[in-house]
Amino acid sequence: MICPFLRPFFLDERQVALARRVGEAVARLGERVAQCAEVPEVLDVLAVTEAERALVAIDAGPGPASTASRLDAFVFDDRLVCAEYNAESPAGLGYAERLGEAFLGLDVTARFREVFDVSPPRLMRPMLETLLETYREWGGTASPPVVAIVDFGGVPTWAEFEMLQGVFTGAGVPTVVCDPTELEFDGRTLTAQGRSIDLVYRRVLVGDVVDRPDECRALVDAVKARAVCMANAFRCKLPHKKSFFALLTDERFAPLFGRADLEAVAGAVPWTRLLREGATTRDGQTIDLVPYVRAHREALVIKPNDEYGGSGVLLGWEADERAWDERIETALAGTDGAWVVQARIDVRREPFPRFGADGTRMQEMLVDCAPYLFRGRLTGFLTRLSATGLANVTSGGGQVPAFVVRQRSV
Repeated sequence: MICPFLRPFFLDERQVALARRVGEAVARLGERVAQCAEVPEVLDVLAVTEAERALVAIDAGPGPASTASRLDAFVFDDRLVCAEYNAESPAGLGYAERLGEAFLGLDVTARFREVFDVSPPRLMRPMLETLLETYREWGGTASPPVVAIVDFGGVPTWAEFEMLQGVFTGAGVPTVVCDPTELEFDGRTLTAQGRSIDLVYRRVLVGDVVDRPDECRALVDAVKARAVCMANAFRCKLPHKKSFFALLTDERFAPLFGRADLEAVAGAVPWTRLLREGATTRDGQTIDLVPYVRAHREALVIKPNDEYGGSGVLLGWEADERAWDERIETALAGTDGAWVVQARIDVRREPFPRFGADGTRMQEMLVDCAPYLFRGRLTGFLTRLSATGLANVTSGGGQVPAFVVRQRSV
């Protein structure tokens, strides 16, 4: 069940403006980092692997690194706090729109709209328009282009791909949904299911491309040859790393970025460092990182640099000292890849009516309200509720639509 909750999440215009200011600044900073594929110091802080470096080094032509991205965040009345930045073709937009339509059709929503103006999520058609904008910037001339939504079969989001396919096709843009193994490249044309492909909406993750190179060979070769436009570009992997926030919170890298954007995200992006031996800074003070992390468990989080869905995240205030020390040793050993340490952030909680086998009851839930950024522009929100300290559906929560509301003047 995607949504066991009986109301949407509500945002007012002031909160939307806040999400726009912070989210669009993070997206611009992410694009700047994506341009640093040949800067050794940046790649070192991001802990980019050799296989990833080969992909992000591909010059795929004009266009943004992230046609679509999402900032996982907690929105309060007067501030927004970021948890991480998903720069790599984030999921959920189809479900968000369909849930919005479901709630919009309820009688109680009709009564609610007698008092409030309501803007439900509209994300799938804007996603198509954004993809086409990237295709035109890349230099594509097909009108309309044939789109391929590409990911490995069996992923949980396959149903969303079919939703998107229906919307895209209904708008007059022929679209196929396919596995990377269905792609064929003859040196000039990328094809899938017997059709020539002009534009790839890449939902297969860079990590999967790295892990399964033979199955993704046709896609990579076609992008290298500029035979197809692909969104998101492989270089979006750089700001997608959790250690992206280490660049934004380390004054050594401030010259890479615009001052206005750094000021816009100050206080919203948590202090973050790649977890390894050595000295670093926090709040202007030099610290020895590993002893500092050991001594401040209740104020810190350790997470994998390159995972999703809350996998591997250890909240210091919920862990005992032994588990914390073991995770630090795992990070320092580097056998499971790189890890980051991050400052604890404030999270939003509020009660929601929840339906279950025992009926309906109120339950306090963690509310992760994540702005979608299409070509760096705020377009809507993904809202996930969780019963635990981690904002993901698998931890006993679900998804609700975000409604932007404004009270009507009498």
